[in-house]
Amino acid sequence: MATPILELRDVKTHFPISHGFIFKRDAGTVKAVDGVTLSVGQGEVLGLVGESGCGKSTLARTIMQLVPTTAGTVVLEGKNLTGGSREDVLAARRHLQMVFQDPYASLNPRMTVFDTLAEPLRVHGVCPREKVPGRVAELMQLVGLAPRYMQKYPHEFSGGQRQRIAIARALALEPRIVIADEPVSALDVSIQAQILNLLSQLCRKMNLSLIFIAHDLSVVKHISDRIAVMYLGKIVELGPAVDVIERPLHPYTRALVSAIPVPNPDVERTRQRIVLPGDPPSPINPPAGCAFHPRCPHALDKCKAAVPPLLPADGTRTVACVRLGEI
Repeated sequence: MATPILELRDVKTHFPISHGFIFKRDAGTVKAVDGVTLSVGQGEVLGLVGESGCGKSTLARTIMQLVPTTAGTVVLEGKNLTGGSREDVLAARRHLQMVFQDPYASLNPRMTVFDTLAEPLRVHGVCPREKVPGRVAELMQLVGLAPRYMQKYPHEFSGGQRQRIAIARALALEPRIVIADEPVSALDVSIQAQILNLLSQLCRKMNLSLIFIAHDLSVVKHISDRIAVMYLGKIVELGPAVDVIERPLHPYTRALVSAIPVPNPDVERTRQRIVLPGDPPSPINPPAGCAFHPRCPHALDKCKAAVPPLLPADGTRTVACVRLGEI
């Protein structure tokens, strides 16, 4: 992997739950992110996958410092964001931007495209006033939109065009790393391909690092250099995209890979799908030991005893499973 530009060290994000209106009392804690250690290299695309509710979006907002970090550190280019002041975080956001899932909700309906793209330039003072219109036009062309549309409002665009505007806004400050939180899940399949190709081109053209979050491995495998698989707030497998997709090691990853549709009717009819029993446990009261053991077809008593650490598996991957090599 290239030199890390972003490092997460045992990051935890917990949300306390309280009951009562006047006399509040603690009722538990939602462990949305529970000890994640990751690194992203310069120019690398890291795919982050998992079922809905596993903590992917919370992890993204924790990296951006949009939600407070309960424990651990988020280090961007050697600077610890979790221990920094508000001014430090604001300065870091010049190099760390985010594209949200819903392109309509993430754009202000009262602002034109020009105002949307010009706002970060003005807030951070990175562009002289007289050069702002030219920079906005460049950003629109960069994402495949005509500059003549810059005086229009978000409701006048399609979903794919709105997501292009959101991507242009994220690139306005020329960041070093962008977090894309399920940026294609709300779009049509044909538009998804266009946005994925656009992100791939931008990463190569700008040497941009990207954390691409999704719950669909068939989408992630086309864009990622490495894939991290997340389950109930923890990383259970991490490695090169080709290895994770073609030779999954963790039982949960195998179940996800088996759900990827194959564009061949004969193969699709004969292949065996791994269907996991039950639903993911609640992050309020996760099971003891390995969080996946209640649904794992290979679970043993020792899986309930201790949380398996993320350990090297085959030279390229790390996996959190006490039965690694036995199944």
